[in-house]
Amino acid sequence: MIFDTIVSRELVDKGWSGDKKYHVYTRDGGEYLLRISPMERLEQRRELFRVQKTAEETGVRMCAAVETGVCEEGVYLLQTWVHGQDAEDVLPDETEERQYALGMDAGKMLQKLHRIPAPADQADWEKRFNAKMDRKITLHRQCPVQYAGAEHFIRYIEENRHLLKNRPQSFQHGDYHTGNMMVEDGKIVIIDFDRFDYGDPWEEFNRIVWCAQLSPAFAGGMVDGYFDGPPPDMFWRLLALYIASNTLSSVAWAVPYGQQQINVMLKQAADVLAWYDDMHKTCPKWYQPIQKIEKN
Repeated sequence: MIFDTIVSRELVDKGWSGDKKYHVYTRDGGEYLLRISPMERLEQRRELFRVQKTAEETGVRMCAAVETGVCEEGVYLLQTWVHGQDAEDVLPDETEERQYALGMDAGKMLQKLHRIPAPADQADWEKRFNAKMDRKITLHRQCPVQYAGAEHFIRYIEENRHLLKNRPQSFQHGDYHTGNMMVEDGKIVIIDFDRFDYGDPWEEFNRIVWCAQLSPAFAGGMVDGYFDGPPPDMFWRLLALYIASNTLSSVAWAVPYGQQQINVMLKQAADVLAWYDDMHKTCPKWYQPIQKIEKN
């Protein structure tokens, strides 16, 4: 077992999961990411290991699952160590053209991940997501922190629920944005599959708001890379629905984490409302075809 050959470890203090994460070294000079979870997550970690192995078969560049098992500290998962920099640190120093190219790369890899089918017994998407939106509306209304413009999200949600009908479902990374990407040898590498799920593949783009805030060119490239060109109008209409739903309850989500995180989500809500003209438009202002980026 590779785990038994670990000779040193360094704490990795990043991410939102409750796992303990370490950069570890083995006797033969190998480097890995070690994640340790509580024992009650044994089956979840085994499933994550299986899912990552399946994702690797698509050919995407990613942190690969190497080994999983039980140790004195809990359930462990060993993954390949990615030698690179966080995409969030790299992108601001790149040209717009380079940001767009990296976004294209991320979009093409997401397209590959979405070829993994959802289980045959997966629950109907329309029913699932309508229930999810109902919960998010309730969370918002019960939240002690209210903000201007939230009613525009609710209006768009109520007017567009019908778009969920007969949507296909596939594997989802679950948190696909620049915060879970690294740049190694000039190429995007995907990390942290911890929130994987199955659902409408286009819903996966709901985290693109983080990309757009950091780099509109990257976000645009990601969309174009996924669709091998400009996306269909239906994509924008559905994405606006998914982003409206996600953003509506984001402040309520942030409350337990304190004022700093509340402020982050309030700014994001304001940015989303500006991009979509208070949800009266479906194509966000940050999206620019490559021709416009090349002219800037």
